[in-house]
Formats: sequence, C-alpha cells, structure tokens
Amino acid sequence: MTDHDRVRPVLGDLEGFTWSTEESVAYEAAIEAISGAVGAYTALIHAEESKPVPDPAVIAAARSGRVECARRRKELDPADPVAVAATRHRFADLAREISQCPDA
Repeated sequence: MTDHDRVRPVLGDLEGFTWSTEESVAYEAAIEAISGAVGAYTALIHAEESKPVPDPAVIAAARSGRVECARRRKELDPADPVAVAATRHRFADLAREISQCPDA
C-alpha cells in the first residue's frame, strides 16, 4: 500500500449542504449586489484617476470600499438568510449611491 492509498481525499471530510432554490437565488443575488458595489467603486476610481488633478482621498476611500466588499463577500454565510437578505439590500443601495455620486 502506498501513501497515496492511505490518504483520504479532502472532499471526503466536507459536510453536505442542501440549498433550496430560493436560498441559492438569494445568496447569488447578494453576491451580485456586492459585485455591483465593487464595480461602482472601480468606476469611481477610474473617473477620479482620469481627472486633471485626482483627489487621492477619493481614490483611497474607494479602494478601501472594495476591500470591505471582498471581506463581506468572503464572510457571507449562505446558511444565514437574514444576513443574505441584509447584504443584498445594503450593497445594492451602496452601488446605487456610488453610481449617483457626482465624481463617478
């Protein structure tokens, strides 16, 4: 018997998770809302960098916002429907606010 034969596959230790269609759609919508905010921040950064005299504070704040989006995406628990719904609403609103910003 080789070492390969004795090692359990990594996937063998994972527990199953059953999603309902509603849960999976809600989670994907929350992830899309976060992605929308990332896109809005990216557009804001591009617009600011395109100005003759870019404001470094605006660029830094937008970059920080993107980092926060990534953190929230990583931490979002698909098994927590309250957090999923709150995240979707929060980040959809945030993306709209950023996109309506005169600097964007």
